[in-house]
Amino acid sequence: MTHESRNADRDAATDALFKALSDGTRRALLETLVREGEQNVQALTQVSGVSQPMVSRHLAKLKRAGLVTARRAGRETWYAARVKGLGPVIQWMAIHGALWSQRFSALEGLSG
Repeated sequence: MTHESRNADRDAATDALFKALSDGTRRALLETLVREGEQNVQALTQVSGVSQPMVSRHLAKLKRAGLVTARRAGRETWYAARVKGLGPVIQWMAIHGALWSQRFSALEGLSG
């Protein structure tokens, strides 16, 4: 695998993370899983304020983005937050946050 294809794969994964986190319902579901631990779809539906099919769709997007894991137990699917899944977002924010901080500092220096 070339360096460029690894970067493209990493960029696509980061894009998927940001898309998954762009929806408030998905963020709320992820926050619930982080706070409360593993939950089944029924429990998540009760706290989400949306229908069970919508909760399942949101969880599928979170799973594809690597933010949650799913396990089957009989007829139920249980979801858990995959905290390491946020790693690329945290890394992106650290890099770009530092860049913006430098730019703001430079602007402040110009006005002073």
